Amino acid sequence: MIRINLLGGERQKAKSAARFDASQQTTVMCGMVAAAAVAGIGFWYWSLSRESSSLDAQVTTLTREAARLDTVLAEVKTFENRKATLQQRVVLIERLRQGQTVPVQLLDHVSRSLPEMLWLTAMKQDGAFLTIEGRTTTLIGLSDFVGNLGTNAVLQKPIEIMDSGAEVAAAAKGESVGPELIRFKVRAALNGLPQPEEDPKGKKKGKK
Repeated sequence: MIRINLLGGERQKAKSAARFDASQQTTVMCGMVAAAAVAGIGFWYWSLSRESSSLDAQVTTLTREAARLDTVLAEVKTFENRKATLQQRVVLIERLRQGQTVPVQLLDHVSRSLPEMLWLTAMKQDGAFLTIEGRTTTLIGLSDFVGNLGTNAVLQKPIEIMDSGAEVAAAAKGESVGPELIRFKVRAALNGLPQPEEDPKGKKKGKK
């Protein structure tokens, strides 16, 4: 009699099926892990791209605001410089008028001849000559001042630049080095300014 072990064949088939199912599960799990990793990397990249775009927009906005503020600060600085120049002119004019060393007509002409970024530190009449000292930020300003002085008949041409040179001004608050200035000294001959009349007693007539 021949005996056939049917149970052994079934066991082998079951083992093969089990091994096949485990291999499939491993493959599926690896695929799921890979898919999750790809999805995670994609989300991370998308988040970085979105954050980068937001930062770029903020940088652009801040750059525009900084440029606008620079323009405003430049305008404020220009206004302050003009204000300081005008104040210096007023102080000098009042000082000279109080001293009464220079005729008002000449004083008015000198004041009108001052260009921007140029101011005077001293003005003295010595006989028939007028000596003016001051500071400016550019040689062009000095040239314009000398040219303006020669436009009125109260001064004779040419206007002589007796001395000029560079110097460093005092540093402003928050700055390590002050701006470079040009000191100057000019001289001009007076041209027939009206003199006060004298009364018969030898006293000069003045305005009441």
